Amino acid sequence: MASAASAPVPASPFFPDVLAGRVCLVTGGGSGIGYEIAKQMGEHGARVALMGRRKEFLDAAAATLEKQGIQAMSVQGDVRNEADAKRVIAEVVQKYGKLDTLVNSAAGNFLASSEQLKPKGYKTVIEIDTIGTFTMTKTAFEELKRSQQGVVINISATLQYGATWYQVHAAAAKAAIDSTTRSLGLEWGRHNIRVNGIAPGPIGDTAGMTKLAPGLGMNEAIEAAIRETIPLNRLGTKGDIALTAVFLCSSAASFITGETIVVDGGAWLWKPPPMPVDQVLEMSRNVEKKSRSVGGAQSKL
Repeated sequence: MASAASAPVPASPFFPDVLAGRVCLVTGGGSGIGYEIAKQMGEHGARVALMGRRKEFLDAAAATLEKQGIQAMSVQGDVRNEADAKRVIAEVVQKYGKLDTLVNSAAGNFLASSEQLKPKGYKTVIEIDTIGTFTMTKTAFEELKRSQQGVVINISATLQYGATWYQVHAAAAKAAIDSTTRSLGLEWGRHNIRVNGIAPGPIGDTAGMTKLAPGLGMNEAIEAAIRETIPLNRLGTKGDIALTAVFLCSSAASFITGETIVVDGGAWLWKPPPMPVDQVLEMSRNVEKKSRSVGGAQSKL
């Protein structure tokens, strides 16, 4: 099996103009999942704007998209800062004439045990992920409402659906994002604004995975061990997430709001089998034999 780092972006099932006419602002759009979402949105007809804190990364990313024939712009800003949010949205509207799609992809994370995690570190992740998501979404509200076809996509995670070691800060932040997605889906439907989320699982071709699982993509043993915990037996790609975003932005999802779609190959559902399948069959046969000896019903196995 190919390394997750080299896994190809899945082929798009959508028409190349499925998002024609849309204007999409992607926070955290200079790299990683955010960049791939912007790229796929652009390849399907949208004009895109990339927002982030590092201007050199944003400019380079936007230039790359432009070379690929995608209308793209970069706007530096911090999602935690309301003044930045207002300025960025104003610049997007000034250039493209409107804003009808917002993807909240900016995030912060690191591994830390709860007994060693400092309140400042916990607060930083909450501020970037949760408060940043709400700040951008609330600031974009009037433009989304004006468009009469507003779409918000919040990038979440699966950390919070059970419990995850050394991720108390990120799990809390993402749980709040999921709740915000549901609440805004409820409240903003009357303005024809759809608010949904995507919860990525293990995505192999990202810097985040390399940081949180050192050696992934270079150490086959680590990669194989992770794949064993994914029912579909592979790591995800940025393309898996980006094409889900295209779907949620498209008219195919016009009756979906307040939902967070898990894109993780079934990873968060995984648990080890209590015994190998051949042992299950043998145990069933033994039970059947005992049942027959006491006159019980015959097994269908």
